[in-house]
Amino acid sequence: MAADRQPEYFAGKDIKIGIIGCGYVGLPLALRFADVGQRVTGFDTDQAKVTKLNAGQSYIQHISADKIKQHVQGRRFDATTDFTRLREMDAVLICVPTPLDERREPDLSYVEKTAQSIAPNLQRSQLIVLESTTYPGTTEELVLPILEKGGLKCPLARGAGSEEVATDFYLAFSPEREDPGNKQFGLAQIPKVVGGINPASGRAAVALYAQIVSKVVPVSSTRAAEMVKLLENIFRCVNIALVNELKQLSLRMDLDIWEVIDSAATKPFGFMPFYPGPGLGGHCIPVDPYYLSWKAREYDFATRFIELAGEINTAMPYNVVDALVTALNGHEKSVKGSKILLLGVAYKKDVDDLRESPSLKLLELLSARGAVLDYNDPYFPALHKMRHYDFSNMRSVELSPERLASYDCVLIATDHTSYDYEAIVRNSQLVVDTRNATRHVKQDREKVVHC
Repeated sequence: MAADRQPEYFAGKDIKIGIIGCGYVGLPLALRFADVGQRVTGFDTDQAKVTKLNAGQSYIQHISADKIKQHVQGRRFDATTDFTRLREMDAVLICVPTPLDERREPDLSYVEKTAQSIAPNLQRSQLIVLESTTYPGTTEELVLPILEKGGLKCPLARGAGSEEVATDFYLAFSPEREDPGNKQFGLAQIPKVVGGINPASGRAAVALYAQIVSKVVPVSSTRAAEMVKLLENIFRCVNIALVNELKQLSLRMDLDIWEVIDSAATKPFGFMPFYPGPGLGGHCIPVDPYYLSWKAREYDFATRFIELAGEINTAMPYNVVDALVTALNGHEKSVKGSKILLLGVAYKKDVDDLRESPSLKLLELLSARGAVLDYNDPYFPALHKMRHYDFSNMRSVELSPERLASYDCVLIATDHTSYDYEAIVRNSQLVVDTRNATRHVKQDREKVVHC
């Protein structure tokens, strides 16, 4: 390990890179650096994950086990639970969760514990980059003081025109832009935004990431980089809330909101289509806006658009349950005691990702109303205990014609492309469709209720 690395050092080869957190963000990042010939070590507290990775196995559906095995056997990638090995690294990238707590306030405990794990192992001229989504100021207000406790300093400098300062180590923020299941834009094709605590830190991070992405976009500070990520996801959150609200209005006006959106999308300028659903899911959009709302209070500022969008999106699972109750009433059935099959527990189609999935909220709400529940999802043979939910006794059931016919209602929550929607509608008594998944089904349309 080079003891005195200048920022340009990180543009070179045979750099040792440590990535903390081997999940949906950290593991693809690790493999991408290994692809370009760097030596990567994944750090994780989960021994089961580490064991699988070192055996060349994958636990994420869209990440190839062959790719992991290739880099393990080529000695370009390994995994460990031993955080003292951080001392061997030239660069350390932090890819840990940043969830909300029960009061919808930022839970930075994972970031804080990770910084505390790095601090006693921090080496002179190391590059540390936080990738976890968070509010503007986290890198300099939380991470930096923890890292500096050992005596090494990374002086703060604001703005693109800031004077060059001497720095003992480099610290930057670069927001992840991972989109699980997106076959059009992989990590290599997505530009990377980078902001440093000081100019040297920014240059070091730019040099590192330029090796693995098509374009690096430097910004003036870590705070600016943190705000970029929030803007991206708040933009989506607000627009999804808009179409979710318009869906509710369209239902009352007997209009097809999907027809309206698709027709509006033919305009070649000034419009971008967003689509309604049963609620927000994934690790970003349901969480990130609240990070900025929370931070804004420090500045006596009310983020009214964000709060309103959050209210609308949070209400969507409740609206779905109300629509399902009404649909069952039309069949002279009560939700209590009715057999309901929920199709899809992943937060979006064709991914094995449960994070913040609205399907989990639907299961909770329907269970509270006394429904007899089953689910099917080809990506989740069984459910496990999660941060806010425990459906560990549930397993995916098969979709036979006889089984479909046995349910009082089939609720389409996630529109996986592997589902045969014609067969589902044909064999079901009642279908409640939250995703417009049955739009091409011609027969038995009277069985389908959109919500």
